[in-house]
Amino acid sequence: MTDIINQNNEVFGNYYNRINALILKTKQNVVKNINYEMVELYYAIGSTINELIEEYHLEASQNKILKSFSEKLTREFGEGYSVPNLKLMKKFYLTYKGGYTLCNQLSWSHNRLIMKIDNEAKRNFYLEESIKSNWSVRQLERQINSFYYERLLSTSEEHKEEVKNEINLLEKKEKVQDFIKDPYVLEFLDIKDRRFLEKDLESNLLEHISEFLLELGRGFSFVTRQKRIDVDGDNFYIDLVFYNYVLKCFVLIDLKLDKLTHQDIGQMDFYVRYFDNEVKTEDDNPTIGIILCSDKKDTIVKYSVLNDNKNLFASKYQLYLPTEEELAREIEKQKEEFEEKK
Repeated sequence: MTDIINQNNEVFGNYYNRINALILKTKQNVVKNINYEMVELYYAIGSTINELIEEYHLEASQNKILKSFSEKLTREFGEGYSVPNLKLMKKFYLTYKGGYTLCNQLSWSHNRLIMKIDNEAKRNFYLEESIKSNWSVRQLERQINSFYYERLLSTSEEHKEEVKNEINLLEKKEKVQDFIKDPYVLEFLDIKDRRFLEKDLESNLLEHISEFLLELGRGFSFVTRQKRIDVDGDNFYIDLVFYNYVLKCFVLIDLKLDKLTHQDIGQMDFYVRYFDNEVKTEDDNPTIGIILCSDKKDTIVKYSVLNDNKNLFASKYQLYLPTEEELAREIEKQKEEFEEKK
């Protein structure tokens, strides 16, 4: 067999490509079926909630009703049925109740983006184009944010194709594997053990980092884990939140298993600004954000602090927060222990 493979490299490669294509096609079909059922479910849930509210004139009690639904559904079926998500399902139904034909050909994440568009003609355009061009969620989001609809209308016929093809150069298409990791897909399937190996490592690291910070005894008080922030219907989750009563400020921690990117820094900057504007009181000092980036090659620790007097504040937190070296050592230690248990 080895001789056949060596002597007929092209033949072997052709057969391998056929098997590879079969696997990918099956995965794509699985994703399509999951997506179809999920979108159908969310549309039906939205219809049911809307029927209850309209039938019994309960508009004034909507939030209370949604909270009750959310608590019961979450206990029975797990994540995915928060009050903001139920509101989106109701909005989903109201947006398309007059013409529900194309929505189930797109993922829930696609539909969430398109639902934000008020203009019906524009909304239908993005629905049709997303299906026809097979846009990923990132591609759709970029097209909306870059006013693709308006730009295309303003472009002469001879240059329209150039405008249409631009997105494929700016944003790569998602692979099937990327879509499977969509949390909405996992929540819909109610997979109890949906923490993949990478997530197991993340969970392990966060658990021990929280214990590590409390053990240091430098004024840390644990507040919560996976703190949800809801901004205009979009949910964001901060891995760990502490309050340091010596520094008199909140300390936010986000763990990234890949290398640090400018998007990670921007996201932490957003978290810090949100806490400063929405959570902290006048007596609190500016919020501190810590990004822990762990990959196979190295461990990088970055602090993000918003403060008028950064040098003074930097000297304060260096006195009371663990040093970068201490955090890096703790992450490496926990990674090694996790690998030994596998």
